Amino acid sequence: MSQGNVTRYLIARRAAKEIEPGMAVNLGIGIPELVADFIPNEWNVMFHSVNGILGIGPTPPKGEEDPHLFNAGGAPVTTLPGASFFDTTIAYGMIRRGMLDVAMMGALQVSSRGDLANWIVPGQRVHGIGGGTELAHKAKKVIVLMNHLNAENEPKIVRDCTLPLTAKACVDLIITEMAVIEVTTDGLVLKEVMYPHTLEQVIARTAAPLKLCERLQLD
Repeated sequence: MSQGNVTRYLIARRAAKEIEPGMAVNLGIGIPELVADFIPNEWNVMFHSVNGILGIGPTPPKGEEDPHLFNAGGAPVTTLPGASFFDTTIAYGMIRRGMLDVAMMGALQVSSRGDLANWIVPGQRVHGIGGGTELAHKAKKVIVLMNHLNAENEPKIVRDCTLPLTAKACVDLIITEMAVIEVTTDGLVLKEVMYPHTLEQVIARTAAPLKLCERLQLD
């Protein structure tokens, strides 16, 4: 497994700790898709996808994919007993009525106020903003899963977003390969430093002020 994939799985495994039995959770495209692999089936967590599935299970083994089962990002999925299928209007109706406990999303940037930019880099072609704005505003909790730095080794956690916003002040928690950071009304609070990184590295690679949690965990 490449180092990039190892990093993605480490982030997803940590994110799974934020989920409790019985929750309804939307998994966005990218790293969030991997979170289902770290949740025990007996927890009865109902993973939701905007293309019309409730009850997504772990990633299917290679070679055992069902071509008729895939998530909103086009990745193959499995389903758990009791899963249901419906059209996208019902999928978005669930979101708009506030029925999702958690939305896990990727991001290009997150600001010190919890503003989210995750749908476009200027100059690149995309199909549209998608359902990110709905999830960001209506889920009870929004957790961002992303690399701490972008491809140019620039911080993705910034004082102010420079990319077009998906939604303002919507992010509750940020999980990267380096840290777990909570967004509060008083700013960003560093809760955990992930091994093998150091506190000094996290501070240096975050372009926004960080407050230290009283019970900061240093893995």
